[in-house]
Amino acid sequence: MGGFDVENKKNKLKELEFEISDPDLWKDKVKAEEKTKEYGELKKSLNRFSELETYVALILESPNEEDYYRTHKILRELEIQKIFTGPHDRQPAILSVYAGAGGEDAADWAAMLLSMYEKYSALRSWKTKLVHETLGDFQSKTGRHPIRNATIEIKGDYAYGYLKKEAGVHRLVRISPFSSKKLRHTSFALIEVLPILPEVDEAAIKIPPEDLKIDLFRSSGPGGQNVNKVETAVRITHIPTGLVSASQVERSQAQNKERAMSFLRSKIFTLMHERELKEISDLKVKAKPEWGSQIRSYVLHPYQMVKDHRTNTETSGTEAVLDGHIDQFIESELQYKGK
Repeated sequence: MGGFDVENKKNKLKELEFEISDPDLWKDKVKAEEKTKEYGELKKSLNRFSELETYVALILESPNEEDYYRTHKILRELEIQKIFTGPHDRQPAILSVYAGAGGEDAADWAAMLLSMYEKYSALRSWKTKLVHETLGDFQSKTGRHPIRNATIEIKGDYAYGYLKKEAGVHRLVRISPFSSKKLRHTSFALIEVLPILPEVDEAAIKIPPEDLKIDLFRSSGPGGQNVNKVETAVRITHIPTGLVSASQVERSQAQNKERAMSFLRSKIFTLMHERELKEISDLKVKAKPEWGSQIRSYVLHPYQMVKDHRTNTETSGTEAVLDGHIDQFIESELQYKGK
């Protein structure tokens, strides 16, 4: 267990305790909050390691299946977290789903994927919040709300680190519930995952007002009494790149604008990082969601199979996967990339 650098983490925890107790640190609120967050996450990690030691001791004293399960779960969690070396892996995440071509089937598939990630988040005790959605313009026969595109905010430890490799094209093969002839249909949906930036990084993204196009519209989903009555929802387009973000979850126009701007900065920051650019002005090319090769297939007919095409991880338990049990795919991809 020495591979977890417990002693180094304990020493780092002491350093952070000393820094946080220094009144001068709190003159810079953003830096103080970052240090406090780092301290909390490090303390939680050490507490999990202490739990692991406790369960190992119990197993050595009196072996039982429940303690074996708990030990394995914590050990896997600690192993996976060692792979999270990205600058924003610890951050909350913004996950968006876009329906591909295919009308009703594609919009229903987008709704299924959104539900899958919401259920996965619930299994991890993460909190999700619907920020924006554009519904399909037809009545679904499946009982789900058909989605053209939707965005949710996911708050939890390492949410971005766990979910970032879910970005890409997801393919569904099934008997279409919208086909009177019961024909097999293939649908596609795109998943986009971004980190919610720390204040210090977000503040560094300066966007000239003339580069923004701001549209107001009526909320079609969240918004309480304001729904369909006043234009509280906000859509912001970054003109040089074509990047778009939107929010309709808040009750006021000002709050939705602030949230949409925050998401836009995350998109710009991520794009700059991917292209290794230092200035926003260097983003000359129009940026659109990347509909590249598919990363995972979900086959419900003529057989049952979910397969990740990057790691070849597969399972016939399609129902469990769509109910949010996707750890095997996420962990195999993290370990594959971590080698």
